[in-house]
Amino acid sequence: MTSRRTVIAAAAAGWAATMTTPGTAQAAAGRTAPARERFGRLPDGTPVDRWTLENGGIRLRVLSYGGIVQSLEVPDRHGRRANVSLGFADLAGYLEHSPYFGALIGRYGNRIAEGRFTLDGHTYRLPVNDGPNSLHGGDKGFDKRVWDVAPWSRGGAVGLALTRVSPDGEMGYPGTLKVRVDYVLTQGGDFRITYEATTDAPTVVNLTNHTYFNLAGEGSGSVQEHGLRLAASRYTPVGAALIPTGELARVAGTPFDFRAPKPIGEDLRVAHEQVLYGQGIDHNYVLDAGVTDRPEHAATVTEPSSGRVLRIATTEPGVQLYTGNFLDGSFAGTTGKVYRQSDGFCLETQHFPDSPNQPSFPSTVLRPGDTYRSETVHSFGHH
Repeated sequence: MTSRRTVIAAAAAGWAATMTTPGTAQAAAGRTAPARERFGRLPDGTPVDRWTLENGGIRLRVLSYGGIVQSLEVPDRHGRRANVSLGFADLAGYLEHSPYFGALIGRYGNRIAEGRFTLDGHTYRLPVNDGPNSLHGGDKGFDKRVWDVAPWSRGGAVGLALTRVSPDGEMGYPGTLKVRVDYVLTQGGDFRITYEATTDAPTVVNLTNHTYFNLAGEGSGSVQEHGLRLAASRYTPVGAALIPTGELARVAGTPFDFRAPKPIGEDLRVAHEQVLYGQGIDHNYVLDAGVTDRPEHAATVTEPSSGRVLRIATTEPGVQLYTGNFLDGSFAGTTGKVYRQSDGFCLETQHFPDSPNQPSFPSTVLRPGDTYRSETVHSFGHH
């Protein structure tokens, strides 16, 4: 097994500088038109489809249920492709369990304290589904809805346009929200996600994707040896219920410092109050770039055994690092392997948790006449 010291040495040599795109695998794979197949039916009979996209050496499979990234296959340093996302082999797995594997999250990604917020003098109440809080849009958020899906192909890219209308009052949120999310594969080996939304009444919106990654391959075990670098000098500490305190604390001198690359698991067992609250890391990082018009670098992850590299850029001001703390071995994934703690990690680009109740945080309010826009780019390569 590669040691942590070896991982750190590789990081010091400059992962980003040595990263290459899929190269020959990309040329061989080429681009194929999106293909649809039936994946199953919901208990009420509603059909659920699975779409397959392929471009730039990457193969992506997406479900109409929850906009779920069911698998994401990318090549390693030898051109061998493997699925690097956690998920289930059939629809029953997604219906019976709710770890948000690969899901499109909304209306509000992350937690809202006590399931309520006040906007323009009116208090709105949301379903409470995470202790005292509302999590990821409530107990039937966007991750549990069937989306309309339309394939497209242009300019060397292939994509899926996922759309739905969230009616006024759905999960307690005000305003009729019209949403479009595009999943895109480029010739250069990028997986892009773009989000757009409009409303007919003032509301709050914070959309993200909840893919769990394991760059060694789904079901291969712990991600603690993955090297991680985050472009964040601060993070948002939380209380015992995992709601931000409002402080933007410096990461320097804490287990949350990933400004220089280090293994994800290096400080997961440190007796730090914040690590104890999250049973690992389940925290929002304040990206140094802030809100941007174009995607800026947020994170780089390298897996030593396969050589796979994931670089994430976003227009969002934050990213939630989640180290799979609540995976407890109670269910198996795509290939029948049981998922245990730290068998996957998430980097959920976002505005900050509980922003509707935190006036000092970047606003998540969307008003009629304005358009919510966000973009996140996952660039895959190897070293």
